[in-house]
Amino acid sequence: MTVPTYPVETTTPPPASTAARAQLLHGGSVEQYRRTIADGVDRVARRVATVDRPGTGITPTELAPLVDRVDLDRPLGDAGAALDELENVYLRDAVWFHHPRYLAHLNCPVAIPALLGEAVLTAVNSSLDTWDQSAGATLIERRLIDWTAERIGLGPHADGIFTSGGSQSNLQALLLAREEACAAAIDPAARAELLPRLRVITSAAGHFSVQKSAKLLGLAPDAVIAVATDTRRRISAAAVREEIVRCRQAGLVVMAVVGTAGTTDFGSIDPLTELAGICVAAGVWLHVDAAYGCGLLVSPTRRHLLDGIERADSVTVDFHKSFFQPVSSSALLVRDRRTLRHVTYHADYLNPARMVEQRIPNQVDKSLQTTRRFDALKLWLTLRVMGPDALGGLFDEVVDRAADAWQLVSEDPRFEVVTRSELSTVVFRYLPTGPGRELADAANLHAREALAASGLAVVAGTRVDGRHFLKFTLLNPETTVDDVGYVLDLIATHAGQYVHDHVDADLTCPVG
Repeated sequence: MTVPTYPVETTTPPPASTAARAQLLHGGSVEQYRRTIADGVDRVARRVATVDRPGTGITPTELAPLVDRVDLDRPLGDAGAALDELENVYLRDAVWFHHPRYLAHLNCPVAIPALLGEAVLTAVNSSLDTWDQSAGATLIERRLIDWTAERIGLGPHADGIFTSGGSQSNLQALLLAREEACAAAIDPAARAELLPRLRVITSAAGHFSVQKSAKLLGLAPDAVIAVATDTRRRISAAAVREEIVRCRQAGLVVMAVVGTAGTTDFGSIDPLTELAGICVAAGVWLHVDAAYGCGLLVSPTRRHLLDGIERADSVTVDFHKSFFQPVSSSALLVRDRRTLRHVTYHADYLNPARMVEQRIPNQVDKSLQTTRRFDALKLWLTLRVMGPDALGGLFDEVVDRAADAWQLVSEDPRFEVVTRSELSTVVFRYLPTGPGRELADAANLHAREALAASGLAVVAGTRVDGRHFLKFTLLNPETTVDDVGYVLDLIATHAGQYVHDHVDADLTCPVG
C-alpha cells in the first residue's frame, strides 16, 4: 500500500501569530509557563501571608469603576503587567476564606495537595466526558466514586459522577427520581398526565435547590412540600409519613423524599434511618443531601451521625465544603447504577453505543454535563498525601470549635442562640433589653453590615421564624474561641450602638 504524501507548509507565521503562539502551553513554551505560574503563585502566597482580616469591606460602587475602566480590547502584552492590574481589581479586595475570622458561608480553607491538583488538571486540561479525552483521569474519577460509595455504604451496585456542586447533584438526583416514577408511563399521554401529580417532600430547613430543581424539571408549581421540623430543626419523620398518605389520598404521587445531612443554617441532620424505613415501605425514592455533612464520612469520631445514609437511593456530597477542597469538587452517588441510564444519550461523534459493547468507559454516559473538568484529581492527591483520617480530624476540629462557640454565645446575656448544631454552625442574634427590644431585627442587620464594611470579620445572616438572626459557619481549624469572642464583641458593639442611637432619637423626638 502506497502512503500518500502531502506538501508541508513551510511559510513562517507572521510575527503577531508567533507572539500569540508563545502564549500557548507546548514544548517550546514551558519555561515561560514555569515563570508565569511561579509569579502568580508568589503573589498569592504573599497575600495569604500578610492579610490581617478576611476582607477589606470594599463596596460594589467603589470597585466596579476600576473593573469597568479595563479595556479588554487593548492587551497589556505581559503577564506581570496583567498580574499588577489584577492586584487592584481582585487580589487586594478578595475575601480570604483561610482567615480565622471568616465565619460566614460554607467556604473552607483549602488543602495544599488539592491546589497542586488544580495546577496539574488545568495545565493538562483533560475533559472527563470520554475516554479518548481523559484516559487515566476517567479511571481515577471512577475509583474515587467507588471509594465514596464504599464510605457511604451504598453496596456493590453503586455508582456516581462528579458534579459542579450540590445544586447540580440535587437536580440530577431528582431527575433520576422523576424518571423512575415515570418509568411505567411509556405512553406520552400517560406521562403528561402524571407529571403535574408528582410531588417531592423535603424539610422546611432544606436547601433551596430542591425547589429550583423542581421548576427546572417541569414539575407543578406546588410540587415541593416542605414539612415542619422538630426543635432541633430536623425534618419530622411523622410529618413525612402523613404527607405521603395525604398525597396518595389526593391522587398525587410522591416521587422523592429529600433528607438533609447538614442543613445550611442549622447543621441539622435529619433522622435518616427513619426516613429510609418510611421510603422503603412506601416505595419512594430517598435522596440525602449531604453536601455539608459529608465530612462525617471520614470523621474518626462522628461517622455514626450519618447512620441510615447507606439506605438512600442517591446522595449528594460536596468535597469543597467539608473535605477542604477548592471549588468545584462534588459528586452524586446512586445505589443502583442502572438509574444513571436516565441521563445517557449516545452521540455518534462522541460516545456511540458501540463503545458500551467494547467496554470503553465514558463518563458522559452518567453526567448532565459534556465537557467537564478533572476535579476528582484534587481529592485524589489530597487523599494520597494526607489520607482520609487527617481530613476527618480537621473536620472534627471545626465541629468541636462550633460546640465551644455555641457554649460561649449561650452563656453571653447579650445574645440569644438557637438550637445546638450537630455540625459547625451557630445561629444567634444580639438581643437588646428594655425599650430597644423592638429594634432587634434592625440592630442585627446593621451589625452584620457594619462588620462586613470594617473587613475585620465576616458573618452570615438568616431568618428564623420570621426574625433576623446572625450565623457563624466554622470550617477553619485555625479559628479559635478567642476569634469567636472577638467577633461577638464587635457585633455587640455595632448592634448596641445602633440601639442606643435609635432609642435616644425616639426619646428626644417631639410628640405630635
